[in-house]
Amino acid sequence: MTLLLQPKILEYTTEDTSSRTWLAVSNSLKKEYGEETFKSWISKLDFVSCANGHLDFTVPTRFIRDWIATHYEKRLLKLWRQHDINIKKINITVEPKKNPNTDIVKSSERASIGTPVSNEPNAAEHANTSITNLDRRFTFENFVVGKPNELAYAAAKAVADAGVVQAGSNPLFLYGGVGLGKTHLMHAIAWHINKNNPKRRVAYLSAEKYMYQFVKALRNKDIMSFKEQFRSVDVLMVDDVQFICGKDSTQEEFFHTFNELIDNNRQIVISCDRSPSDLEDMEERIRSRLGWGLVADVHSTTYELRIGILQSKLDQMNISIPKNVVEFLAAKISSNVRELEGALNKVIAHSNLIGREVTLEVTKEILRDLLRSNERAVTIEDIQKKVSERFNVKVSDMSSSRRLRSVSRPRQVAMYLSKSLTQRSFSEIGKKFGGKDHTTVMHAVKKVEELMSIDIEFGEDIRLLKRILEC
Repeated sequence: MTLLLQPKILEYTTEDTSSRTWLAVSNSLKKEYGEETFKSWISKLDFVSCANGHLDFTVPTRFIRDWIATHYEKRLLKLWRQHDINIKKINITVEPKKNPNTDIVKSSERASIGTPVSNEPNAAEHANTSITNLDRRFTFENFVVGKPNELAYAAAKAVADAGVVQAGSNPLFLYGGVGLGKTHLMHAIAWHINKNNPKRRVAYLSAEKYMYQFVKALRNKDIMSFKEQFRSVDVLMVDDVQFICGKDSTQEEFFHTFNELIDNNRQIVISCDRSPSDLEDMEERIRSRLGWGLVADVHSTTYELRIGILQSKLDQMNISIPKNVVEFLAAKISSNVRELEGALNKVIAHSNLIGREVTLEVTKEILRDLLRSNERAVTIEDIQKKVSERFNVKVSDMSSSRRLRSVSRPRQVAMYLSKSLTQRSFSEIGKKFGGKDHTTVMHAVKKVEELMSIDIEFGEDIRLLKRILEC
């Protein structure tokens, strides 16, 4: 008996054919680009359909979509057309992976990225845990505006309010001395965007943490996740960017992230302790790009602004203290806002614990160590440093021969104060300013005195500097 085996007829649907074609094409791409590149990029493509000459894929993020479209899409299309000549176009859409905890990151160890579910800053504990690095006190409503910080405040508010990125404000670069409110403004921008435009993804972190995460990604061979994390956000905010000066590898990665975000019309906000041009050990190409947008400086506080800050702090705490105590603190604690608020907190806490009324005498007693540290003879070095901080120039400029108004005027002010507050002669002062002739110092003193007599605002600034140095 002979058995005749009929051959099995296999029937394939168009979907089956497309799936087999995608498998063949992806294998070819893996061989061509290598296992690591395939895993990092091409494997993120999810094949959806093939119809009407179009191939449809999805990817989890915009960054991956843009990268694949730039580097691999043409090759993918060419390989597919070897199997089906009718294919004309590839469509890649973004379809984020669902995550029950957060849209972007899972833990607060990474950057402060995410969108809280509530519109109020004080609801952070109910929101994405990754945004809890933001201080709920640092909002625009709690920021005291005065002449030294009005430009920075206005710029920060404009960026926060803008529904779309404004070319003239991207990046926004805030700079100034320690404790003058730069971090407050950074947090305020993040809270404001989160409240009024919760769909925009915001990343806030310090430059130190950015570098730490970059090094960690290199060590774990997970650099693509690091790139995706920071290049897929709508707003990137990096605090104290001076920290990456001299860190070549971190600067290189930051440079490419910066360009990627700018090219895709995403907002960047940077804070620093000095202007972009004064960032030594920072690559020239990065310094240049940091100054592309809006550069806003935060000057040292005035006496009036410190009064306002103290009163605002007292209003928030619903506490009242004598006016002469507020004025005393504003006059004596002039280095930065953090120290000023710290002194106020110390006075109030001590008074509450001991049960004593806050008076000027009690305040002096509580702060005697802090006040004693300021009770010393003023030196020319002190003056140069304070003037440099006030005018946002380098201390080395005090001894340079640069004639730019932005440098020469602060140098003249420092010479004037050196003559006013020390017993040094014109010649001795000149030596401290890079060996300048005594006539140069005399001219500087005369020039500053003339300006003080005709420019009320300039005169007040110089008198304030004098009071600060005398305290």
